[in-house]
Amino acid sequence: MVREMQPEDVFGVSEIERICFSDPWSLESVKDGLESSLDTWLVLEEGGDLLGYCVFRIIAGEGELLRIALLPEYRGRGLSKKLMGRLVEYSRKKGVESLSLEVRESNKKARNLYKSYGFEEETIRKNYYLDPCENAVIMWNRRI
Repeated sequence: MVREMQPEDVFGVSEIERICFSDPWSLESVKDGLESSLDTWLVLEEGGDLLGYCVFRIIAGEGELLRIALLPEYRGRGLSKKLMGRLVEYSRKKGVESLSLEVRESNKKARNLYKSYGFEEETIRKNYYLDPCENAVIMWNRRI
């Protein structure tokens, strides 16, 4: 089930951050993000366990996917599509006209997921990511 994140989910989301990213956001960043009026956090829950989450920001009719993560042992089961589907549905309801994101150049699976939702690769940000250093691919869906 995909639902909006609640305060009691902050520790679980923070743990998913730590496991999934080489540059995880701090627990404080997750707490602060939950209080942001611009950001929407969705969690994927199964059997009472948090398996993944996404966070996106909406400003002036544009959305930006800031993070999406799924615990490694649950990948390859189509669960990321549940998060993406809700993100798109929510964005449409809020009048979003386009969505953008950035993704590591080497993350082919994520890039293919985004392409399946109408995102197109538009440009590269050289050496954007650290640990390891890598380019970011900027993708847009301009007709959400």
